[in-house]
Amino acid sequence: MADKKAVVQVDGKSFELPVYSGSAGTDVIDVRALGQHGYFTFDPGFMSTGSCESKITYIDGDEGMLLHRGYPIEQLADHSDYLELCYLLLEGKLPGKEQYKEFKTTITRHTMVHEKIAAFFQGFRVDAHPMAMLCGVVGAMSSFYHSDLDINDPAQRKRSAHRLIAKMPTLSAMAYKYTVGQPFVHPRNDLSFSANFLHMLFSVPAEEYKVNPILAKAMDKIFMLHADHEQNASTSTVRLAGSSGANPYACIAAGVASLWGPAHGGANEACLKMLQEIGSVDRIPEYVNRAKDKDDSFRLMGFGHRVYKNFDPRAKVMRETCHEVLKELKIKDPLFDVAMELERIALEDEYFIEKKLYPNVDFYSGIILRAIGIPTSMFTVIFAMSRTVGWIAHWDEMLGEKGHKIGRPRQLYTGYTSRDFVSLDKR
Repeated sequence: MADKKAVVQVDGKSFELPVYSGSAGTDVIDVRALGQHGYFTFDPGFMSTGSCESKITYIDGDEGMLLHRGYPIEQLADHSDYLELCYLLLEGKLPGKEQYKEFKTTITRHTMVHEKIAAFFQGFRVDAHPMAMLCGVVGAMSSFYHSDLDINDPAQRKRSAHRLIAKMPTLSAMAYKYTVGQPFVHPRNDLSFSANFLHMLFSVPAEEYKVNPILAKAMDKIFMLHADHEQNASTSTVRLAGSSGANPYACIAAGVASLWGPAHGGANEACLKMLQEIGSVDRIPEYVNRAKDKDDSFRLMGFGHRVYKNFDPRAKVMRETCHEVLKELKIKDPLFDVAMELERIALEDEYFIEKKLYPNVDFYSGIILRAIGIPTSMFTVIFAMSRTVGWIAHWDEMLGEKGHKIGRPRQLYTGYTSRDFVSLDKR
């Protein structure tokens, strides 16, 4: 039952629309009945439209709050790990010890990919973008699992979810190895999720590779902080693709394609490019002044956030991790000097504080990934790998609802109404 009613008046007609309140956040007006009266709402970008009901993730941008199943991201990042967060997003609750052990074993045993998948990579040019490879290979995975493509079977959906979470790191590492001309590295079951990814990324047959635990911990934090972020462009894309009944691999490939866009998944890469443009600490004042000049098109990337009007809660975790990594590796890189000075200014300068232009998660994650030795072309791949669990959790939630419908947005048509066809010889 609706808690309240909204009254809409159009051309002398009045319509009562139900208003619903969730467990947190903004109330929503149910406008579905407007279509029966010949009206649709107009909301480009869906900035004021709730497309679904969900119990997975809640964001309060004004308060700088991010909750997964009710748990603050800061608590999860401090006391949990990526696989435990995956379980929470998929199952709706934190696992017990035996449940966690069983889940971890399941994911670990699914990390290997079919040997035929390696042949798919051979079809790409060596200079192909890793996201192009990931998009194609993830979609192709459906051809290997015919027996588990019944989306109406919860058990098959769960197995598909486990496979995708487990195999995305393997596929991501394969995309990287292919671009640098090195042999693919098989996963190792004795390593943690994040350590195994670094092993597949950086080890070579010629010598032993030992995973640095500080770097493995940093990667796990990056995975956790990108696991889900409510109804963003790529998550909405996965839901929309899934609403048609498409198989899970096709839906996740659609999410990868959406995330590939620079307005969505390329923020940390854009941040590094900005640091490279600044180049040295002595040039920072010039660029800070340009950022403050409203008539200058230059913007500081990695500061502020479209959603968070306060400090990005994920950035608090990433900041600590970033400093741990830089301290551990002791890398002499002028870009890191520029980044740290920019961070100091943003946290102390009155202009940045007043505008709430705090360093966000992309600012710190880009620095961490560069320090670890991961090229910028792989940044969005790692984002996609991390976000897979969020995508698949939303996909599964939608399919578990009774009476879910295929997505079919309406439009405001502004084209020609009626024109008579003129044959080619008379045009």
